[in-house]
Amino acid sequence: MRIIAIANQKGGVGKTTTAINLSASLAHLGRKTLLIDMDPQGNSGRGLGIDIALCKKTVYEALAKNEPLTNCIVPTEVENLEVVPSNLRLASLEASLYQEPIEHPFHLLAGKTQTLPGGYDYIIIDCPPSLGMLSLNALAAADSTIIPVQCEYFAMEAVAAILSTISKVKASYNPKLRIEGFLLTMYDPRTQLGTEISSQVRHLFKENTFLTSIPRNQSIAESQARQMPAYLFRPTSQGATSYLALAREVIDHEER
Repeated sequence: MRIIAIANQKGGVGKTTTAINLSASLAHLGRKTLLIDMDPQGNSGRGLGIDIALCKKTVYEALAKNEPLTNCIVPTEVENLEVVPSNLRLASLEASLYQEPIEHPFHLLAGKTQTLPGGYDYIIIDCPPSLGMLSLNALAAADSTIIPVQCEYFAMEAVAAILSTISKVKASYNPKLRIEGFLLTMYDPRTQLGTEISSQVRHLFKENTFLTSIPRNQSIAESQARQMPAYLFRPTSQGATSYLALAREVIDHEER
């Protein structure tokens, strides 16, 4: 079982879109996958057709109320894919921990994932657009992290911030954490800025950058509106095939 966090404190870079579509693509390729939503907005669950308002047991209950994580798992319409959803209750986790301090607040999720039964090939964690308690829990539990980099202005500042956070997490909470890869998202080769950011990232991080980049693609946005992964909505679209290619790269990393 490999645990991969999708992390970047900058909003709007494609974290949730990547979490949904990478998880679904891994499942489509025959890998038993669990998607854990650590974002209080709950969009990972929503994006797979789950009514998060009706979920009585979520990742919040697992972390704050000591509910077994297995009791919070919800099936999806995608074969081989299950979800631990979240909703706005998760936003109160940090405040509840201040009221009732515990010894290792950044290892809550790690402790829960270690109790999961065998059978999962991958656990994908969708992180919120911040570097607070929730993201740190995700990174402390992960084996590696995928960093989505939007091919737009201010991208490199966000990369510097997440790299600094990863270094601190490795030093304090999770020495085995590594970078799975930088993922170029919303890439449009027709724009000068897009090609510049792509060239910068590939030059600076070379082997740590995925060969696959995720294009700006209408099918991805439309699939989110339909609450399904892109490959189910429009399997031959450029967005769907790109995420399947990303999943194959992730599998190839493991096999190597």
